Amino acid sequence: MTITCGTGPAFLFRRPGPALWTRRVYKARPALPVVLILVSLVCADIASAQTSASPKPSAGAKAQFRVCADPENMPHSNQKEEGFENKIANLVAKELGEPTRYIWWGQRRGFIRNTMNATLEEGRCDVVMGVPEGYDLVSPTKPYYRSTYVFVYPKDKGPQVKSLDDPILKKIKIGVHLLGDDYTNPPPVHELSKRGVVGNLVGFSTFYSADNPPSAIIDAVASGKVGVAIVWGPAAGYFVKQQTVPLAMVPVPSGPGDLPFEFGISMGVKPGNVALKNQLEKVIDMRRAEITKILNDYNVPLVQRKAGLKK
Repeated sequence: MTITCGTGPAFLFRRPGPALWTRRVYKARPALPVVLILVSLVCADIASAQTSASPKPSAGAKAQFRVCADPENMPHSNQKEEGFENKIANLVAKELGEPTRYIWWGQRRGFIRNTMNATLEEGRCDVVMGVPEGYDLVSPTKPYYRSTYVFVYPKDKGPQVKSLDDPILKKIKIGVHLLGDDYTNPPPVHELSKRGVVGNLVGFSTFYSADNPPSAIIDAVASGKVGVAIVWGPAAGYFVKQQTVPLAMVPVPSGPGDLPFEFGISMGVKPGNVALKNQLEKVIDMRRAEITKILNDYNVPLVQRKAGLKK
């Protein structure tokens, strides 16, 4: 069962990485407000007008695993339940013995307010998939995977970039997701700017449409429009796998003083819902092999937490 909230694909904002959730994850680094910040968009506060039209679950109805998700954000999720987060959510629901019920809302400003914290019960969900660990608008579980931003370039004749300090990055076109002003761009864009790499960036919008599909940035690498792209791993891996041109994915390392490029990804529940959080963490432990298989099927680059790295 699904409930659709939002104004349609043209108005939905997509996240090319966890940098779009919130700057709250890095409260310990107040000098870096650019790391994770919610993006301000128009048409953000329309929840009550739309969720009020949704049918209210009848009293005594069977418990449901109610998930907040973006209706058009592959490879993460879509209304056809083709995304890896859909597959993982359905796996968790099956383990809990409950049917999955989606509350659809574009991931943009007000996402948590209009879903998990919705005024109307019928528009409210219990779980948000794919939040960064440490995200304090929800109570995050232990991570169910950890990924990273990656360089993407042609395997055989690409620039073989391994670091943001590689001099070749000042000479070739670099595809990046650009989200607007300097305070809402992903971490790699800030680090490139810090290194004086600006004029050769080719920006790709995250306002997806038929003319601007989420695969566009990877398509540009395959076609030679850009020499290399720097993309959030899950989005890169899925579309790299679909290309006929062999492409390499290389993790972007953080140098001294750099912003982080690796993130642990969790499920989020409403603060105070300790019982559900504990249930989810048990499922994550019990079904970790199946979760990892789903991620591998979508070609998500997985990394292990480095020893001594703080959450």
